[in-house]
Amino acid sequence: MSAPQQFTVNVPGAVQKDGETLPRRHFKFADALVSHPDDVTTMWDVFCHGNKIAGDRDFLGVRPILNGVAQPYEWQSHNAVKRRIENYAKGLQKLGLGRQESLGVYGVNRPEWTMTEQACYRKAFIIVALYDTLGEEAIEYIVNQTEMKYIVATSDKVKRLIGLKNILPTIKYIIVMDDYEIASDREAAKAAGIELQTFTEVEKLGEDAAEENDLPSPQDIATICYTSGTTGAPKGAVITQAQSVAVIYSIVAVGDANTFAKVDYTDCYISYLPLAHVFERAAQGLFVYTGGALGYYQGDTAKLLDDIVELKPTVFCSVPRLFNRIYDRVLSGVKSKGGVAAALFFMAYEAKKANLKSTTKHWLWDRLVFGTIRQRLGGRIRFILSGSAPVSPDVMDFMRICFSADVYEGYGQTENFCGSCLTVSKDNTTGVVGIPFPCSEIKLVDVPDMEYTSKDQPFPRGEICIRGNSVMREYYKNPEKTAETLDEDGWLHTGDIGLFDECGRLAIIDRLKNIFKLSQGEYIAPEKIEGVYQKHELIAQAFVYGDSLQSTLVGIIHPDKDELLKWAKAKPEYSDKSFEELCGDAAVNKDVLSAMGAFGKQNGLKGFEQVKKIYLTADEFTVDNDLLTPTFKLKREVAKKKFASEIEAMYAGRSFN
Repeated sequence: MSAPQQFTVNVPGAVQKDGETLPRRHFKFADALVSHPDDVTTMWDVFCHGNKIAGDRDFLGVRPILNGVAQPYEWQSHNAVKRRIENYAKGLQKLGLGRQESLGVYGVNRPEWTMTEQACYRKAFIIVALYDTLGEEAIEYIVNQTEMKYIVATSDKVKRLIGLKNILPTIKYIIVMDDYEIASDREAAKAAGIELQTFTEVEKLGEDAAEENDLPSPQDIATICYTSGTTGAPKGAVITQAQSVAVIYSIVAVGDANTFAKVDYTDCYISYLPLAHVFERAAQGLFVYTGGALGYYQGDTAKLLDDIVELKPTVFCSVPRLFNRIYDRVLSGVKSKGGVAAALFFMAYEAKKANLKSTTKHWLWDRLVFGTIRQRLGGRIRFILSGSAPVSPDVMDFMRICFSADVYEGYGQTENFCGSCLTVSKDNTTGVVGIPFPCSEIKLVDVPDMEYTSKDQPFPRGEICIRGNSVMREYYKNPEKTAETLDEDGWLHTGDIGLFDECGRLAIIDRLKNIFKLSQGEYIAPEKIEGVYQKHELIAQAFVYGDSLQSTLVGIIHPDKDELLKWAKAKPEYSDKSFEELCGDAAVNKDVLSAMGAFGKQNGLKGFEQVKKIYLTADEFTVDNDLLTPTFKLKREVAKKKFASEIEAMYAGRSFN
């Protein structure tokens, strides 16, 4: 048998150190790490590159709301947006915002967010995102640490910001993205010592201002991107213009090398993932560079699929939470139809699955069976990219089969502007996150306490460490945390545990921090267990918890409302109950736990990995109630505190009814 293809290679000339693997690079970019093209060294160069390609083509699109109803997308051209950005940037400068001073942005994705970002790149301002749903404590921390004087915000945030002036003493200006009846807010702001301007007023202010040739340099700070964090105060990753460019150009480079999808000016992207996070910033940066079109969602994730059907994007980037929901809904719908329709679906599904190693398409099944499913994402999707957290292999296969599209998985962190790994074109292997970005190299370092070592067989295992042109400069004003994360040789210690497989691909198998030990000594990786349970049609969200003094796991479960009501309707003893009543019913709890146990066993969970008791909550885990980060990761410490009494009751054997 021939040796398997190697997608990564050892760094030429590298010397192996005890307790770690040799660093590895992308097999097509082995000799040197990618940084930038000759004529594109800053993020403003990235914008200008796309503008030359796109010109008067559509660039930024929104759906106007008329009498509460979303209308078809309306577009601004690339040239028109460029003029607006330049005027707006000059207007900000005229208001007194100086080079390398921070500018906050507070609101959901919309054209003004992107234009603010580009204006910052143009004038070397430092853009700092304030997550749309951050609590006052985190906002206070970020604003005061960066000595922020200017915040660009949506109108619904203005009163809140004015009310926080006593704890945000540095704030001098609020620029409102909307044009609205601003008079009353302007008076309140003035009384608090804040000047209120609208976005268009700042644009007009800059129209007549002379353009100064104060272009950014590659080493200027582009953004301080604060980690949403599941515990503790947020940390501000300092990312330079050059570091941002390295990631975007790397995505272009792997497209040109045919190891990733190629994006060009004909592509269209739906922008809904929070721009406060680097995943969406890097994705948008790719479309800015290539001159593609960006269509924004309405600002309500409940209406996202409607926006997608209207926009008909060619590229869709999302997170496992949404993919899991689509997976659950489609399979549930198929099962409920039953009969010939279900039999045909599963026959087509298995036929495509058997050939996934070579293709995601089938001349008959794509039209006969999967066409209507494909329309749920607009019908034009060329490829899908998942990031933020690992996706289960079943869901990855499902997306490839049902949407007849290439599906990639990305891996990255705030601390390297998302520039860690991408899966490889036409390699539909599940359970891996791919190979390094051309701007990065990766090694694994032993974690003896968890028994992961570089000498493990059949594959080396250890903490994933990344070095390269996208790794942050530092945590802002936080040398202690910087030293914990960046070592003296420039390696970023991710806290993720990985292995290199037989083809040199990286797989994430554990997390250094999100792991705990039960009283009998068994290590538990809760995310893995939650991922299994959340594939069950009755389960929308799961929080698995284990006390180190206990020998079993418990779970906080938010059921899928539609599926639980459908399930209950078929059972006379439950059929007249509401969703809230079902969640509080001890018999329902017992039935759901039994279904979870059977499902967990079918999906390979060991006995000690199964939850033994659950609490059903009718309340969804959301960003608004602080149980999820803005990138939809579970805040474990917050969840632990919120459900402390329920966890205690489960371990004590007390009833909730």
